[in-house]
Amino acid sequence: MKKLVLAFTFFFLTTGFGVTGFAHASERVKLNGYAEWRHDDVLIVEGQRVRASDRTRYVGGTAHDLRSIPLGYEVKIEGQRNADGSVLARKVEAKRNGWAMFEGELASSFEATEKQWRRRGYVFEENGQRLGELIEAGPEVERVRRIMGRLVPPSRQTGEFRAYVIDNRAWNAMAAPNGSVFVFSGLLREMDDDEVAIVVGHELVHATHEHSRRQYKRSMWTQIGLAGILAASEGGGARCDNNGNRSDLRATLIQTGAVLGALAFQNRYSRQHEDQADRVGLRYAYEAGYQVSKAPDLWRRFARKYGGEPEALNYFFGSHSTPSARSRNLEREIRRNYR
Repeated sequence: MKKLVLAFTFFFLTTGFGVTGFAHASERVKLNGYAEWRHDDVLIVEGQRVRASDRTRYVGGTAHDLRSIPLGYEVKIEGQRNADGSVLARKVEAKRNGWAMFEGELASSFEATEKQWRRRGYVFEENGQRLGELIEAGPEVERVRRIMGRLVPPSRQTGEFRAYVIDNRAWNAMAAPNGSVFVFSGLLREMDDDEVAIVVGHELVHATHEHSRRQYKRSMWTQIGLAGILAASEGGGARCDNNGNRSDLRATLIQTGAVLGALAFQNRYSRQHEDQADRVGLRYAYEAGYQVSKAPDLWRRFARKYGGEPEALNYFFGSHSTPSARSRNLEREIRRNYR
């Protein structure tokens, strides 16, 4: 009995359920984002409220407490979820947000695309298909600029971002790595300011968190790995098995599996970006004073309008989580951070 009590006491203290200064919840949390707001002793990282205790460990030499981390710095957090939804940090790493690989190249590339769109007066895809007229001025553009101006976090400058409207009935918006944001007229005409802010906030995060650069870098390494697998499978494609049968089918299966695996890997990474944009974009809208409680139903409206892909198909070919999953995730975020 004594051993049982000692064992339970050890479990009680080491799992964060005791008076250690850490959360009673068992959920471990890892954050990888930027310091974007500060409220008293709380630092906002990746849309989450981060707190520290006297047991929080700071690594890298940049910071010694949360207050010493400048807004705009890259921050990695390891900790636990508190009962109130905030994150109690065990380990904090902060560093200056420097110029990263491919960041300048991607921004310059889209600068050229944006100039083409403005010169021609319409937006087109790589295959030449028109998405719609590019609108640079007028009430709809002013509305987007007004909303976007409120959403930009204090770690960034409003002048870094430009707003356009695309004359298209679809509910859509997109952001480019050079800071330009495009909102479709169909979305503007059928949504109120709170809903537009939630969507534009999401798109802004793609720019502020450099998702294009991160996705491009991951895609490059994926393609290199895929090329190696395909080369190896082709090299063994003409071999025979123990029964004397050629193993071309085996090579084909390996190649097919490799392609699907690479696709799922890339899309999964992209969905991680999309989910992060949902979380952080919600914070952008909240800090700007918009009603973020509308977010879950907004994605239900998207689902009713466009339908949802089956989960399995979405895993391989979808760069976004399904609308139903996004609604559930945002409901959880609201319970944790915006009650």
